[in-house]
Amino acid sequence: MRVLLVEDDEPVAQSLRRGLIRYGFEVEWVSTGAAALGHEGPYDVVLLDLGLPDTDGLDVCRALRERGDVPIIVISARSDETDRVVGLELGADDYVTKPFGVREVIARIRAVMRRAGPRTEVAAAGPDTYGSRLSIDRKAARVRLDGEEVPLAPKEYDLLAFLTEEPGALMSREQIMEAVWDANWFGPTKTLDVHVAALRRKLAGAVVIEAVRGVGFRLEIVKDAGAS
Repeated sequence: MRVLLVEDDEPVAQSLRRGLIRYGFEVEWVSTGAAALGHEGPYDVVLLDLGLPDTDGLDVCRALRERGDVPIIVISARSDETDRVVGLELGADDYVTKPFGVREVIARIRAVMRRAGPRTEVAAAGPDTYGSRLSIDRKAARVRLDGEEVPLAPKEYDLLAFLTEEPGALMSREQIMEAVWDANWFGPTKTLDVHVAALRRKLAGAVVIEAVRGVGFRLEIVKDAGAS
């Protein structure tokens, strides 16, 4: 599913973009209203911030709705009821108030897409495979090992999805915490070690998650026996 993200706050945009990609979405990010209105590529849903630097997001919402019926979800720090009502009256399909979690945004996207019906349906991408044993269906957020679904807690899935974006790459603890627990996480990072241990146990023999002391973690895919 293709998402046009219109957000001028780079940390928010990057965090949301990474989260959506982990769940199989394709995301194009622009930071101004002019760029949103000038974007020519196809997209299935718009995530629209109201506090844009060049124009009011409500005007962008109105202009996009006049062009067609692509679902629009407003994402804004404006929690005032008037803004919410005006946004919906101008054609927005839903309204999410900051701060929000990636899972909430995904749930809202799926809900408006169900309501939109066949007009915006796109072909579903198949699961990503890692070696011969592990597959991740990012659209459905399901993981299979040797063809059997592996029950993962939500953050275990998010962690695995993030580490498998670049197998072999060393990810710092800070990168992982920001991507998986978001930039607003202020709790102990020990929770990361707990989730890594759970993935090692549940996916033993398919992946190796190496701890690099003082830095972070690196995920490697276990090669098939006899592979060169």
